[in-house]
Amino acid sequence: MRIKSALAAAAIVAMAAACGSGGGGDAAEPAKSGGEPVKLNFLSLAWQKESVAANKEIVEAWNKANPNIQVTYVQGSWDNVNDQLVTSFEGGDAPDVIHDDSPALSGFASRGYLLDLKDKLPAELKSDIPQSAWDTVTFDDGKGNQGVYGVPFLQESQVIIANKKLLDAAKVRVPTADAPWTWDEFAEVSKKLTKGETFGVAWPMKSPVNKTLNLALNFNGTFFQTGADGKTTVKVGPEEKQVLQRIHDQLYKDKSADPSALGMGTADPLPGFFAGKYALLPVGVYLRQQVVEQAPDGFEWVTLPPLKGETTNQGAVSQTLSVSADSKHPDESIKFMSFFLNGPNQAKLAKGDWLLPTSQKAAADPSMTTKENGWDIATASAKDLVVAPFLKVNGFDEWKSKVATPTLQQYFANKISLDDAAKQLVEEGNKVLERYSR
Repeated sequence: MRIKSALAAAAIVAMAAACGSGGGGDAAEPAKSGGEPVKLNFLSLAWQKESVAANKEIVEAWNKANPNIQVTYVQGSWDNVNDQLVTSFEGGDAPDVIHDDSPALSGFASRGYLLDLKDKLPAELKSDIPQSAWDTVTFDDGKGNQGVYGVPFLQESQVIIANKKLLDAAKVRVPTADAPWTWDEFAEVSKKLTKGETFGVAWPMKSPVNKTLNLALNFNGTFFQTGADGKTTVKVGPEEKQVLQRIHDQLYKDKSADPSALGMGTADPLPGFFAGKYALLPVGVYLRQQVVEQAPDGFEWVTLPPLKGETTNQGAVSQTLSVSADSKHPDESIKFMSFFLNGPNQAKLAKGDWLLPTSQKAAADPSMTTKENGWDIATASAKDLVVAPFLKVNGFDEWKSKVATPTLQQYFANKISLDDAAKQLVEEGNKVLERYSR
């Protein structure tokens, strides 16, 4: 999931100041007959112009329809938000409704910061979101109980953005949602598209972990296994090696992928893509927005569906809304949250962020199924999303930053073998996870 922000750190300071008004004092008292309305603070991490506008529009619609429950929109930032939230949780002035993503919820849940929503959400909202999405927000409370600590509402899949002119010239089969390319076919197409100064594909791998772990599920690769004793260890076997080997082969065996793109961030290959240097970009669905905004006049591009290995499964995390466990108005917070995340509103939020709604009603909205800008292919890819295996792993963030990222960067740069990479991921990784299982 993207963790970007165009907002300054001052936004976090403003968040803390605004949220402090929701915890106590006269304004936080329940509305009485003829009295002041209930006041809620809603921390939003929306940062793109369209997304911020959609968030504010929905809040305004709620406030107009609910004079007794008024919501204050608080603009936050993805930058260091979880550290800031810990401070506000411990200080007793956390926002009532909190926008975050599912990897952050596990730690907050185990520390008692978030309200367990399992038996508190309306049936209509629960049934509109598939179980695979609810799995991304279901965590242990630290006492052996499984709870639901957020409502998942936006997800990301990996698709392929392609230069239509180069595809047409190569006369390759254009995949559909019902008949995607297999990884073998993708490799052959990439070789066919590699001509002269053009590479078939660019793999931006500045941050390689989530992308490769999510794609590994195409071959049932999980990278983690939990024993009967409840202890989680790192696993890099034949299933996990499939995607790693295939990407490496494109770089150094087929020479259909540009090694110079490895150090790039997700959006960095776009200038080369527009110039015809790369024909295919395997990226998150949200990158379509930057293609629309930055493509030169007359540039034709298409969105292609996710690849197929043994399955078309991809790992997913979710953007979420949660309720603070210390909120003085949990019922009102849940009512607002349920309105905010109904089908029509999720469609607006997904369009604003160029991501996929979890709501099945939202996914059926005509705006989410149009061929324009590849929305039909993007929305169809949501059916392949399953809970990312690493989402439940204590110590994953440290394993990712200290072990997996440098190891995968070395491997994709052809500095170590696949077997050496697997050994490092397992041996060094298990040392990290061991500290979290004590």
